Amino acid sequence: MISKLPKWVWSGTWALAFVGGMVNVVGLLGFEHKAVTHLTGTTSLLATALASLDGPAALHFIAIIGSFFIGTVLSGFLIQDSTLKLGRRYGVALFFESVLLAGAVPLLNRGNLLGIYSASCACGLQNAMMSTYSGAVIRTTHVSGMFTDLGIFLGHFLRGLPVDLQRLRLCLIVISGFLCGGIAGTLAFHQLHYAALFIPATLTATTALVYGGYFVFQRRST
Repeated sequence: MISKLPKWVWSGTWALAFVGGMVNVVGLLGFEHKAVTHLTGTTSLLATALASLDGPAALHFIAIIGSFFIGTVLSGFLIQDSTLKLGRRYGVALFFESVLLAGAVPLLNRGNLLGIYSASCACGLQNAMMSTYSGAVIRTTHVSGMFTDLGIFLGHFLRGLPVDLQRLRLCLIVISGFLCGGIAGTLAFHQLHYAALFIPATLTATTALVYGGYFVFQRRST
């Protein structure tokens, strides 16, 4: 049960879900046509490659999964906690994510698979960074869990059971952010191609600066 989320968590969650939606669409529309913000489909593709004894494809999917995992490790190393709390080094993590996304652009423009791995690493970093707050699991690079929770809430409502309105609000924020990011990513990709990733890279860098400024302000006011 979420007691009370501060405004910086609500706004930051939507912004990062927007980033996740943009990055995933660019991955889907790019030359590999692969989702990079979550690993469900990639793991299934790895399974089919292993079953088909397709070594190069299996290594490619392992690299995507491994890159995402490295991003989560980097997040754990930087933030050193699994609980969302003001004062953690989220600004540093967001800066690294921005660098990974921006660095993916020239690689993808050359058809280099390292660009996909860089974007996947950025998504793993982001997904691990927004971990938990007040018992609420927050994931901003995929929405399966959010839709699952919405279904549970509807089932509870139909049975006359209480619904956690704060958690419902969180689900809607993540879903709307991811959807809007996907729309923006599609429009940007058609105009900018892989350079569209500069947009989420800029957003994460800006968010890092805003968070850093907010944290400094909070420290000075206490």
